[in-house]
Amino acid sequence: MAAARRSLAGLPATWGLTRLLLLLFVFRVFVFPGPDVTTDVSVFYQGWYETLRHGTFPQSDVTWQYPPAAALAILSPALLGFLSYAKAFFVLAFLADLAVLLLLLYAGLRPGKTLRGAWVWVVGVPLLGPTVYARYDVMVTAVAVAGLLAGARRPRLMGALLAFGAMLKVWPALLLVGARRRVAWAWAAATALAIAAVFALTMPGSLAFVTFQRNRGTEVESLGSLVFHVARHFGWNGQVLLNYGSVEFLGPYVTLVSSAALFLTGIAFGWVLLWRLMATRFLPNTLADAAFVAVLMFTATSRVISPQYMVWLVGTAAVCLCFRGSRMRLPVWLVLAAAFVTVLEFPVWFQHVVTSDTLGVTLLFVRNGLLLAAAVLAAVELWRSTVPREPVPALPAQATRTHEASTSS
Repeated sequence: MAAARRSLAGLPATWGLTRLLLLLFVFRVFVFPGPDVTTDVSVFYQGWYETLRHGTFPQSDVTWQYPPAAALAILSPALLGFLSYAKAFFVLAFLADLAVLLLLLYAGLRPGKTLRGAWVWVVGVPLLGPTVYARYDVMVTAVAVAGLLAGARRPRLMGALLAFGAMLKVWPALLLVGARRRVAWAWAAATALAIAAVFALTMPGSLAFVTFQRNRGTEVESLGSLVFHVARHFGWNGQVLLNYGSVEFLGPYVTLVSSAALFLTGIAFGWVLLWRLMATRFLPNTLADAAFVAVLMFTATSRVISPQYMVWLVGTAAVCLCFRGSRMRLPVWLVLAAAFVTVLEFPVWFQHVVTSDTLGVTLLFVRNGLLLAAAVLAAVELWRSTVPREPVPALPAQATRTHEASTSS
């Protein structure tokens, strides 16, 4: 009990100090090494804001690759009209971060739970640097964490929240994979359809993101990009350019590698579906563990692994470790290590990544290797804890006849 009290006292203090530092970086009081990560807010987000506030989506802007409810996140700084757009956005990102902490604290103090999850969030977010407050992913993660923590006790709320999160940025839909009650899926489907219908009827261009997302290539930080980082040292004559809102490889064989990445993602989804069909042992932590595994496998195999994707993993990892019975401790530690390497490759030494020099390629091999290792270990642990090792033995012939006779009578 004394240890719990000390942990509870240390959490807000650590969170406050680290988040103050993040705010000082995004407000440019201190300058973080590498390129300015806040330009996405001051350039892209603010540009979309000007279009969205006139009642239409940026249909001709290929950098807009988000589901319709993302408009709410982009428009949210209007709630703080007394601040400039960028400053208001940073404050709202900070408040979303605080909301996640409060949710994890509330969950961690309940019977059968632990404050380890809150510590994962408190420590994991600053490992990613100021990028966390310069993207709207922390807002989406707040919704996803709330949905996961609603869990089996409030399946309707879980379904609605995760559907809303999916309409903000797709990936929270993965968190439903471990949901056992059909009502959660029903509420998720109804919520998603209602949101899509409202935006389709009120704002033109709500589905333009589908085409733009489909046409993306291989981003320079992804697993597949390692092929071209190495190939550049052997004469590959492609380019690294800003394309569809991210820095991507363009040139020979890029389409092939991008297709291979999509195939790997398909394999990952197939494994998740197989697990769902085979799993029979569902514990209180299984919903969160399965969500973490699904997001981890999707991220590791994606054509794009932007730094903000790590916020999703830190958030779902934190929910896992709220449960004393979670078997995801080692994968969570690997994700935290990957978060630290991520801030080194972006933004600190991103120029080395872009030029594919030894430092840049090494950082990517380490970060992506950590994510792959975490994905494999997490998948194995999930399978072992939920899928029976031995098949159910067949009934003896006499027992079978007796059973058939009793059921027919």
